[in-house]
Amino acid sequence: MNDRPLKPLALTFAASGVWDTIAAIQYLFFIGIDRKIDNPAIDPFFAVFLGSFFLCFAYLQFLSAFNIERYAFNVGCLIFGRIFYVIQLYASMVFVDGFPSTFWFTGIIDGGFVILYIVFAIRGGMKLQSLFLPKIEYT
Repeated sequence: MNDRPLKPLALTFAASGVWDTIAAIQYLFFIGIDRKIDNPAIDPFFAVFLGSFFLCFAYLQFLSAFNIERYAFNVGCLIFGRIFYVIQLYASMVFVDGFPSTFWFTGIIDGGFVILYIVFAIRGGMKLQSLFLPKIEYT
């Protein structure tokens, strides 16, 4: 498959890596260690723990973007993860008393990434199977 049609998907995946890096910095330094943001309240350990996961996700996205066809399964994994996050976020805002509504924009951004992943994968000629089942190559 020619890499050109998948370039928008790769660029979107790299951009979502930037978004996760920003989240990691927020969780590591403003929510976790330095505690400038404390609504919703979170133990510093868990904030740093989440920040480390965001850094792992970002790293995975940056490196996968260089060979997006081979690592399309990573896109599929992030689709599931981001959908779960958006559902959990909005459910918390609606059903949990006192949960701050200031996070609504992150749900929109993450939902937008999911839509872009799927649209650019399909427009690039990739089958949805490539996103959700790892491609196995035998040598």
